[in-house]
Amino acid sequence: MRILIVEDEADLRRQLTDALTQAGYTVDLAADGEDGHFLGDTEPYDAVILDLGLPKIDGVTVLERWRKDGKTFPVMILTARDRWSEKVRGFDAGADDYVTKPFYTEEILARLRALLRRASGHVLPTIEAGSLRLDTRSTRATLNGTPLRLTAHEYKVLSYLIHHQERVVSRTELVEHIYDQDFDRDSNTIEVFVGRLRKKIGGNRIITERGLGYRLIVPEHEQARAVR
Repeated sequence: MRILIVEDEADLRRQLTDALTQAGYTVDLAADGEDGHFLGDTEPYDAVILDLGLPKIDGVTVLERWRKDGKTFPVMILTARDRWSEKVRGFDAGADDYVTKPFYTEEILARLRALLRRASGHVLPTIEAGSLRLDTRSTRATLNGTPLRLTAHEYKVLSYLIHHQERVVSRTELVEHIYDQDFDRDSNTIEVFVGRLRKKIGGNRIITERGLGYRLIVPEHEQARAVR
């Protein structure tokens, strides 16, 4: 999952980046509203953490422009402004969550997980696809209760596919959502990661839709078992 942080305080940007990276997210940064608006307008983010008191363009204006342009990614406002009127203004501009400073990093991560789950149609912190389970709190995956040993990129690919299970996800979409803007992106590496995942979770769980992409499914034998 790829997250944009728009925050002008360098120490806070670093703190959030470290926490989100350790939690398995890909992170892009912007230090002012102008850069933040541009990135959100041109890159496909899964969620955005947005400060309000930004240089050049304030956060509410950035958010209003995104929503006017049809951007639907969830946005968490993170700000020192704690007056109820500011919160109302933020929600009316299109925010999905609102957190005031100071804050606990664990709370930001929990709220972010909830935003991402809801955006992809999931409610519980553990996302299941038959006997394959992904715990978004611990960033761990299991198959039939046995922990899977995944590299960072394998986890990111699996996380994105299981969040969007049963939907065809193109290689381009995967590349855009697991690498940051500065990474030397190569869509061919996605085939490598998918191949490794198939060896670890079974080749019948990730289907290749020729010319379209990949689709993570629940195998037929597990569907039949669930019906019983």
